[in-house]
Amino acid sequence: MAKYFDVHPENPQRRTISSVADSIRADELVAYPTDSCYALGCRLGSRDGITRIRQIRNLDDRHHFTLVCQNFAQLGQFVHIDNDVFRAIKAATPGSYTFILPATKEVPRQLLHPKKKTVGVRIPDHAVVQALLAELGEPLLSSTLLLPDEDEPLTQGWEIKERLDHVVDVVVDSGDCGTEPTTVIDFSGGATEIVRHGAGDTSRFE
Repeated sequence: MAKYFDVHPENPQRRTISSVADSIRADELVAYPTDSCYALGCRLGSRDGITRIRQIRNLDDRHHFTLVCQNFAQLGQFVHIDNDVFRAIKAATPGSYTFILPATKEVPRQLLHPKKKTVGVRIPDHAVVQALLAELGEPLLSSTLLLPDEDEPLTQGWEIKERLDHVVDVVVDSGDCGTEPTTVIDFSGGATEIVRHGAGDTSRFE
């Protein structure tokens, strides 16, 4: 049965955030809200977490996992960014975007796209996630909470608790969050490619 944490959306309780962070460090799988929609998250190096996310979402090995980072300095440890891309991403963060970029050696091998050696990164504009990332001191390995054969991601904490009670370990509920997945921008091939139109405005990248 999943632990359920009710967190204030603007002033998250420090003790609660600390408890969630401890659960993640203990290799537990968490469902948490972001500025786009709910996501599944685990510790960066968690093989079990990756396996469980793949099972819940029915993903193959070509799926791009996302490293959810607290800030640009942290993001820069895990991906290679040239100057033009740096400026474009800097102007769009924090926000509802995921950027696909060549990964550095800091990224666990099992997270990489098998052919491209790329990974997704993002910096969310959400007080609860920012507080959690600050407490963790490292990125959160994540994937949108979109279940197989469903068109819309889950957006309500209580519903996630009901439906995923025995497949996740923690549910964080901070009320309404975004209802649309992030916009995904691929910078890994030289030219800018909009892979998915989502919550983030794509006009700056077109």
